[in-house]
Amino acid sequence: MYAIIESCGKQYKVAEGDVVFFEKLDAEEGKKVTFDKVMLVSEDGKVQVGNPYVKGVKVEGKVVSHGKAKKIIVFKMKAKANYRRRYGHRQPYTKVEITSIKKAAEKKATTAKKETEKVAKKVEAK
Repeated sequence: MYAIIESCGKQYKVAEGDVVFFEKLDAEEGKKVTFDKVMLVSEDGKVQVGNPYVKGVKVEGKVVSHGKAKKIIVFKMKAKANYRRRYGHRQPYTKVEITSIKKAAEKKATTAKKETEKVAKKVEAK
């Protein structure tokens, strides 16, 4: 089972147990994070595509750590104008371990069972 989620303006393909690097999130290390912008869910060959998001599906994860990526060098130059600028940048990230992908169908199945039990009790009472 995997899902495609939207977070930080990007889309990520995640599955249970994956470790994903997101742009910096406002969450402390060890805390639980929930992503509810799920665009696609695939389970046993059955694919659900949202419009734009799949309703009732959530992806949960645990923040492992925060850090900075490798330094990149940005070099600007204009030919024949003696213009050169060089600077670097390290993008902050949050490392998240995906713990579960929860579907609404699981919740609906339990509520449907309860409703059928109520109906059965009413029929037996008559």
